[in-house]
Amino acid sequence: MITVPGFLLRRLYVKGSLRATEKGLAFEIKNSLGSGYARGMLPLTLDGEEIPMEDSHFTVDDRAVSFSEVTKDVPFTLALNRATTITATGTPLTPGVHKVGMAFDVQGLGTLRFDFADVVPGG
Repeated sequence: MITVPGFLLRRLYVKGSLRATEKGLAFEIKNSLGSGYARGMLPLTLDGEEIPMEDSHFTVDDRAVSFSEVTKDVPFTLALNRATTITATGTPLTPGVHKVGMAFDVQGLGTLRFDFADVVPGG
């Protein structure tokens, strides 16, 4: 099975996009590696703590899809050169440096994982 290293997947993250929202946190990923889709998601992590799957979403065509809804029939699609917003509700994000982890299952590749650290500006 082919493996994709985390340092390469880390390029999906749009630097500087991690931000606090009224309901939790949000960040952007943009796929410049090649079109693909995931048939399953794993929980987001924030500073090593898992965020419940039902509280994590990605937005496609103005519709928020919960990570817990992702299946082979409802995939997490990463269109080439198109930004996708990832949100998590119920997870407050304070100013400072935070580490976010993301993982998903891709047919033929298995579970792909990456993380990134970014600074949330103080208000």
